[in-house]
Amino acid sequence: MNALNALTAERIKFTTLRSLWLTPLLALGLTAGVTTTVGAALGDKDHNLTDDPGTGVHYGLNFGQAALTCFAVLLIGQEFNTRMIDASLTAVPRRGLLYGAKLTLGALVGLAVGATGTAGAFAGYATTVPGAWDGPGFARSATAGVLYPVLLVVFCLGTTALLGNLTAAMGLLVPVVFLLSPLLGGVPGVRRVAQFLPDRAGQYALRYADDPQVAYGHWTGLLIMALWAGGAAYGGLLALRRTG
Repeated sequence: MNALNALTAERIKFTTLRSLWLTPLLALGLTAGVTTTVGAALGDKDHNLTDDPGTGVHYGLNFGQAALTCFAVLLIGQEFNTRMIDASLTAVPRRGLLYGAKLTLGALVGLAVGATGTAGAFAGYATTVPGAWDGPGFARSATAGVLYPVLLVVFCLGTTALLGNLTAAMGLLVPVVFLLSPLLGGVPGVRRVAQFLPDRAGQYALRYADDPQVAYGHWTGLLIMALWAGGAAYGGLLALRRTG
């Protein structure tokens, strides 16, 4: 089986299993919908949103990324738990090829969610906060909004492959991304370390304004997240090659 056939097989799984295609749709709805709702209710009143438009524009991504994390975990994790991974490896004996197909599909879905979610968030938020389209940080923030979901999916999928267990991956990644990491980012003594976590670093690229307490630039933040994603993907490949 070649790479195209392997990717086609993963696409069929994606379109057939409801949990796989519903979670990206949920992520898209939360990313654009929550941002639009918050913009309409608080966009021109809350200084935390108006001081840096990037914070308001991407507010919904804080919720959408939880659904996107679930998607990435399910994409490979449910095969570990049901042992369908054995059937997949029988159909595609080259483990790197199978894993690459899953990563490619996940990245493409993440790209679709990132592009449409970012466009929807900017459009919805700009109805009440026109300044969302202005400023030198707009182009970078929009680009980061498209790429962030891609890197998040790759990181979470790689981590799931590394753990080899859906329950362990879901129990680790969803609380960390949705709760623990944002909390740590607000603790002064811990923030110096927490800012280098993948989601914290990637989200800094979404902001318009500079933060003197962050030790790197906006683009560097996205690069740090990419390094986390690449490391997790490589670790997952090594783990999958050792799977009996």
